[in-house]
Amino acid sequence: MSDEEKGLLAAAARRQGLATGAFVAQAALAVASDAVHPEYFVLREALAEVMEAAGQVRRIGVSLNQAVAALNSGNLPARLQCYADAAARTVGKLDELADELCRRLP
Repeated sequence: MSDEEKGLLAAAARRQGLATGAFVAQAALAVASDAVHPEYFVLREALAEVMEAAGQVRRIGVSLNQAVAALNSGNLPARLQCYADAAARTVGKLDELADELCRRLP
């Protein structure tokens, strides 16, 4: 096994809160018992990252809404409108990507 491959396994184990050996054992047992298909590992990991990113963008949107409410002037400054539009577009794209990843998973 190359150093890069060992690094990938160690990183995946850390994300799961496991020692590398325990992670490898769990993964091997899951595959051996047909509980998990190894080809879906990458998709599941990508889906988790996309969902996390979508949550972060939603929090940005909430902050923007609070800033707009605090202004209470009736006129939304162009800069805030630009940020709000960007957050909305990003959330939409992340949601589409998450849906696509879900469709590819069993």
